[in-house]
Amino acid sequence: MRSRYSAFVLLQADYLRATWHVSTRPDNLDFEPGARWLGLEVRRHQVTGSDCAEVEFVARYRLGGKATRLHEKSRFVREEGRWFYVDGDGA
Repeated sequence: MRSRYSAFVLLQADYLRATWHVSTRPDNLDFEPGARWLGLEVRRHQVTGSDCAEVEFVARYRLGGKATRLHEKSRFVREEGRWFYVDGDGA
């Protein structure tokens, strides 16, 4: 989760796509122009199966002078020893 947050901060679309599960990976990634990321708080991590996990987090950013919070429960799956982001729900 932290590495994906860092990739958003650094606008590293290639890394984000490489860590996104092929079943849900978008064709293109659009970054919010002018967003200034302020921090990440991982609130909870839960193993939900032998190769599945959920991470609840809050990421904060500022856009156009307005502070915004992205609160999500993300689902990850492990394949061949690597973790991939599958999807998430707003929390």
